[in-house]
Amino acid sequence: MFQNRCLAFTSLVFASLLAAHAAPAQAIDAHLTLPADIPAPSLPDAPSATLEQQNQQPAQASPAPSQRAQSPAAPVSAEDQLKLQEHQRVFGVMAAFNTTRNRDAVPLTPGQKFRLFFKSQTDPWPFGLAAVVAGYNQATDSPSEYGQGMEGYAKRFGANYADAFIGNFWGNAVLPSLWHEDPRYFQKGTGSFTSRFLWAATATVWCRRDNGSWGPNYSNVVGNLIGASIANVYYPESERTVTDTVTRGLTVTAEGVVGAEVIEFWPDIVRHYRRKQAAKAARRTAQEDAVAAGASSTSPQTPTQAPAAKP
Repeated sequence: MFQNRCLAFTSLVFASLLAAHAAPAQAIDAHLTLPADIPAPSLPDAPSATLEQQNQQPAQASPAPSQRAQSPAAPVSAEDQLKLQEHQRVFGVMAAFNTTRNRDAVPLTPGQKFRLFFKSQTDPWPFGLAAVVAGYNQATDSPSEYGQGMEGYAKRFGANYADAFIGNFWGNAVLPSLWHEDPRYFQKGTGSFTSRFLWAATATVWCRRDNGSWGPNYSNVVGNLIGASIANVYYPESERTVTDTVTRGLTVTAEGVVGAEVIEFWPDIVRHYRRKQAAKAARRTAQEDAVAAGASSTSPQTPTQAPAAKP
C-alpha cells in the first residue's frame, strides 16, 4: 500500500512539474509560491550607514511616513501568520498550508488548528491526490473486493480521501489541541543537505509544542493509528486485521515524510529554476546583441557628398 501511494504521489507531483515547465515563463513564475510567513524586503545598500543615521537622530523624532512605508511590520499574531500560510503551494498545486519557516511562530489556538485542518482538507489538492491513488489501485485491483468499473473506483477514491481526512482530523486538529502540539511543519531552510533531509524525515515523529519546546509528535502518530482503526468500518473484511490497521497508520505517517521532504527542498528547486531561466535570458540577449552588432558592421556605408562649390 505504501509503495502504491508513493508511486501515485510521485506521479502527480512530477506531472505538475512537467506542466509547469511547459507553461510560459510568466505563468510559471506566478505559480512559484514560496512559504510566505517571513517577508523578505530588500535590504538597504548600506545597512551600517542607515543605522548610524538613525542613531544620530533625536530620540523624540518619529520616522517619516516614507520611512515607515519602506519598513513593513512583520506579522505578530497567529492570525496574520495563518493568513499568509493559507496561500502557500508547491508546484502551484500542492497545498502547503501546514508549513512555516518562522521558528518563533506564534502558537495556534485550538480554533485555528481546526481551521487550518479544514482549509487543508477541502483544498483541491487532497482530492486530486486521492483520485490518482484510487486510479493506481484500480489498475492493480487493490483491494480486489471493491471490484472494477466506476463503482470500484468510487469506493477506492472514497477510502483514500477518508483515510487522509480522518487521520488529519485527529492528528492535526483534535490531538494537537488536547496535547498542545503544533501541527505545522517548521522548515529548516539552511544547513547541509543531510541535516535538512534528516530534519524533514523526522518531522512526522518530532514536533514543536505550544510552549516553544520540542518533543515527540504523539498527535501525528496516534492520530494516524486512530484513523486507520476507524477505516476498518469501510474497508473490506480482508483488510481489517491488526497488521493491516497498523500498516495503514504507518503508511500515512510515511507519506508525511515524503511531503515534508518535498516542501523542505522546494525553495531550492525554485531558486535553481530561476537561475537557469535568468542564464538562458542572458545568453539569448547576448546572442541578439551579437547579431545586431554584426548586422550593423556589414551594412553598406552611404558615401557623404561634398557640398557644391559656390560660383
